[in-house]
Amino acid sequence: MISFLCGVVVDIDASMVIVDVNGVGYKVNISLRTFSKIKDLEKIRIYTHLNIKDDAHTLYGFYNKRERNTFIDLISISGVGPSTAIIILSSLSADELKLAIVDSDVNKIKSIKGIGLKTAERIILELKDKISINDLDSENFSQNIGNTIKEEALSALTSLGISKNVVERHIDSIIFENNDIDLESLIKEVLKRS
Repeated sequence: MISFLCGVVVDIDASMVIVDVNGVGYKVNISLRTFSKIKDLEKIRIYTHLNIKDDAHTLYGFYNKRERNTFIDLISISGVGPSTAIIILSSLSADELKLAIVDSDVNKIKSIKGIGLKTAERIILELKDKISINDLDSENFSQNIGNTIKEEALSALTSLGISKNVVERHIDSIIFENNDIDLESLIKEVLKRS
């Protein structure tokens, strides 16, 4: 198995990157979150998972081991293939997904494009015993748990008629990118993305 690749980025878009490792170009499928972390880099280290099927050997790449491990957990679930797992990890970070699983937040998982109620319930059921709140990256989530700015923004935006699921996803993503954001900037950024 190929655990990681270190090399030069030859080509990149939102769904894949081609990495030149000593003259060999590896095509690696990536999530949007990984893309946002590596899009401006010339040289990268990308953690990989090789998915082998009868008709193809496909590499999936991740910015960090946490995301790769979550991907592996997801594809172990019946009905969740690599493409679906990449969509999930493009919508929610590994920690956001784990928090939703720990909290049994079916609606948060179901809000991901292509994920229905049964799949969301299956993800929670099959992964809840594998993770605990201690698995979450406390540095990234300390500001999210019990965060009053998050709650105030959620209240303000839902009162404008925007779907709570959409608002929550955008708020979490924005706070993840900038944990020092103030309430006004957070609301403006969510409105831009909604």
